[in-house]
Amino acid sequence: MATNATIYKATLELADMDRQIYADHSVVIARHPSETDERMMIRLLALALNLPPEGTLETLEFAKDMWEPDEPALWQKDLTGKILHWIEVGQPEERRLSRVCARAGRVSVYSFGSNVWWAGIANQLTRLRNLAVWQVPVEQSKTLAELAQRTMVLQVTVQDGSVYVGNGQRSIEVTPVRLL
Repeated sequence: MATNATIYKATLELADMDRQIYADHSVVIARHPSETDERMMIRLLALALNLPPEGTLETLEFAKDMWEPDEPALWQKDLTGKILHWIEVGQPEERRLSRVCARAGRVSVYSFGSNVWWAGIANQLTRLRNLAVWQVPVEQSKTLAELAQRTMVLQVTVQDGSVYVGNGQRSIEVTPVRLL
């Protein structure tokens, strides 16, 4: 018998000084049974770092990557259904990234954990002009996972490439490193 998703609710109080975006954003997260707190929190981080400005018709939303292999972790589509931004979380294969770079205007990867994956595919990906790859340092992603709760209110401040995430009791700094 298949286990159902666990529902998490988060309110992101975003102050992105790098992009001049200030907003509160509430989301419901369906966490797949095999997904860790660490991966779920990286998905939330990717959402915060890529939310479009207020007034934009296209919204960034969670997709069903853990259930549907042909979907990303997050995506932004225009009103016609065209994929504007495809966001992967984890360590996708080179073939998958090549395929989605042809489908989407922009592709971003938020990797965490070991860098062995990147060393194996970095050379093949340099030709993909619409791809950005970010690595969240291991200790920072593990500390971010400690903030996970079924109901969360997270203050997310972005300034000079650093992200400060707090929950009212604890605050941590996350500095994603651009690999490509």
